[in-house]
Amino acid sequence: MKTELLAVDDFSLKKAEALLRSGQVVAFPTETVYGLGAWAFSVEGIDRVYEAKGRPSDNPLIVHVAPGMDLSKIVTEIPEKGRILMERYWPGPLTLILPKTEHVPLRVTGGLSTVAVRMPSHPAAMKLIGRTGLPIVAPSANTSGRPSPTSAQHVLEDLQGKIPLILDGGDCQVGLESTIVDLTEKIPMILRPGAITLAMLEEAVGEVDVDPAVRAAAGLNSDLVPKAPGMKYRHYAPKGYLILTDREPEQVADFIRQDLAEKEQKIGLIGSDEWIRKVENALDPVRVTAVSLGTGSAMDEIARKLFDGLRKTDEEGLERIYGEAFQRKDLGEAIMNRFLKAASERRISEQTKQ
Repeated sequence: MKTELLAVDDFSLKKAEALLRSGQVVAFPTETVYGLGAWAFSVEGIDRVYEAKGRPSDNPLIVHVAPGMDLSKIVTEIPEKGRILMERYWPGPLTLILPKTEHVPLRVTGGLSTVAVRMPSHPAAMKLIGRTGLPIVAPSANTSGRPSPTSAQHVLEDLQGKIPLILDGGDCQVGLESTIVDLTEKIPMILRPGAITLAMLEEAVGEVDVDPAVRAAAGLNSDLVPKAPGMKYRHYAPKGYLILTDREPEQVADFIRQDLAEKEQKIGLIGSDEWIRKVENALDPVRVTAVSLGTGSAMDEIARKLFDGLRKTDEEGLERIYGEAFQRKDLGEAIMNRFLKAASERRISEQTKQ
């Protein structure tokens, strides 16, 4: 199959609409990451999403909608807190778990009676969904388990020859997948942290719980029936062996020296400018490859560059990578949720940063 990469314009949107209506798939940008879209009511299209990604079939998909779209064919009810959150944060990086209608195939929900719904704010996504008038499932447009794509080039790297069309809308501005909130619980519960933080949700609707899996060591449980994407399987992993640590830079430098003494391998660092500089100073004169995610004082920049940084460790051929453990507060909670799931090993002290 030939994969076309087209800029977003009337011609490419028309082509994308025709593909979606015929049960095909199309990759397109959202403000979070690039999504692999299929018509939510097309079992043929949904099957193609799972096939292209190599995604486990019990991993639910998020249904994407556009402003003005009738949700009554997707969800049976929207509680008051859901309406408040929609009013406050839609369009935007917030997904809500709600009871599904009979129209939504169980292939979308992983066999569950609930469905995940969000309204993306990226202009290209809004134009595509609004133009078709169709609810669109759109998991990240990458090979399952790999770092999520935040550029059209990332999608091409993973899915070239597997899908017919990629709409290039530039780099994603958020860089982490949407916050997922379960509204079928008595108290709204965060199933996946994102740019809409716990504090922002509490400010809007009062008490909000956080699923224990979010703050578990890696957030993974092989026996779990996942209610939302990313709750069960390993995600975001680079090809190299990623070690996430909150040890002092001197200790990290000692780990690296020991690694180099035991085996000849290409070792790297991934983290903030400040952390990388401290580890490099402690390592001097030994040199390793560094992948910077930006300044530690701008967590939105760290979030935006995280997946691209993980992919760059592959480009550099890094076999062993030491990553910085960030403070798990506000956006840092979402960053660490993804980073932990990407890690092969953790060397984190008893006083894990909260």
